Amino acid sequence: MSEGSSMRTRAYALLVTLGCAKNEVDTDRMRALLERAGIVEVDTVEEADVVILNTCSFLASATQEGIEVTLQLAEQAAEGVRSVPIIMCGCIPSRYGAELPSELPEVAAFVPSDEEDGIADVVAEVLSLEPLPEGEPGLTPGGISDDVLPLRTVQGASAFVKVSEGCNRFCTFCAIPYIRGRYHSRPADEIVAEVRALAEGGVREVVLVGQDTGVWGSDLAEGESLAGLLRRVAEAMRPYHGWVRVLYLQPEGMTDELVSVFRDVDEVLPYIDIPIQHCSSEVLRRMGRKGSPAELAALFDRLRAEIPGIVIRTTAMAGFPGETDEEADELVSFLEDQGVDYCSVFSYSPEEGTRAAEMDGQVPDDVKLERTQRLVDLAEQMGFAATASHVGEEADVIIDGVEEGDDGPELVGHTWFQAPDTDGAVHIAEGEAAVGDVVRCRLTDAFCYELEGTIVEDGNDGSDE
Repeated sequence: MSEGSSMRTRAYALLVTLGCAKNEVDTDRMRALLERAGIVEVDTVEEADVVILNTCSFLASATQEGIEVTLQLAEQAAEGVRSVPIIMCGCIPSRYGAELPSELPEVAAFVPSDEEDGIADVVAEVLSLEPLPEGEPGLTPGGISDDVLPLRTVQGASAFVKVSEGCNRFCTFCAIPYIRGRYHSRPADEIVAEVRALAEGGVREVVLVGQDTGVWGSDLAEGESLAGLLRRVAEAMRPYHGWVRVLYLQPEGMTDELVSVFRDVDEVLPYIDIPIQHCSSEVLRRMGRKGSPAELAALFDRLRAEIPGIVIRTTAMAGFPGETDEEADELVSFLEDQGVDYCSVFSYSPEEGTRAAEMDGQVPDDVKLERTQRLVDLAEQMGFAATASHVGEEADVIIDGVEEGDDGPELVGHTWFQAPDTDGAVHIAEGEAAVGDVVRCRLTDAFCYELEGTIVEDGNDGSDE
């Protein structure tokens, strides 16, 4: 419960999240909804009256993880002195809803992604809670009252903010459109209100995420665009000296207007995440995507020319159906030539219900593994070098927490060229700061993706002084 809440405790819930940052946002929203209904979060099954598991189903391995975690939680719940029901939320119920009750009798209720705003009602039904007394703060059945937005409970220095849901691309390897539905943008006013509330609560970096952030606004009123949204979000963060980061920009989304925002708006970090998946024209065609080596190279060259000091992250996939040895070599050579800063690597996984899963030319697992490892080795080589290139610089570091280091407790944070929970961290052995503080550091050493730093002066903590 947040400080100052007058609502009595009705139940205790353990929240478990699997998957990506977008799922973390969904869980945080459910946390806020539960909090407003008097349902308090706890840390263990033993303390809980109910377990809420938010699942991922992007890959078959993620689905399997969700099932395994469910069974583990059920086993823990069965060992207690009282029954602890499990509610499964998110992508697995969205993808396999009709099949689940018979396959997973351990689960008391299934809540697809598009029904998560009713989580408090589901918990009340599962636990047979009495309705909230009339006039008690809480939710109207099946919806959200205006006075409880924005629904966030973030306590840390950085917060992910979803700008959209779903996807219209229908890449042949991806099940997201079938899980999350067609693309729809969140209204700008709602996003900006959430960002402003987060900043007022101490957040110093917002990370905008969606399945395809570059097309934000295309389904809204004429003239709405991600560039315009970024300007508004930057304005909301400006009084707090905050940062704005954007993830998951498809290559086609890099318009001239958007490039100018990355270049000219100080709050918007010159960090661009562009998941290319591959460079081969033929592989991209089979993926249902566009592009060629020349077009992608021209895009990267243009970004580097127009946005000084830009950091580029991308994503590459190994072993897509029909990928030849020559096409695999082409991808490695392309990434070597481009020298991107960070690269996530995936081994192709045939996902049920996708077109690629039915394609001829499925690559044998041992070949996929070898190609994946080549890409991982290259990604580490590039990432380690990009990290080490900042040694000797001074940079503002957002403090994310405290960890136990080799010589005792140390501050851990990240700087502008490190996306939170993604690109490594900055470790500070000496000095004092609170989570959410921004301190000025000299970066003194690097190891893999990690940096060491020393505080040289206080950074801007976001106060109005």
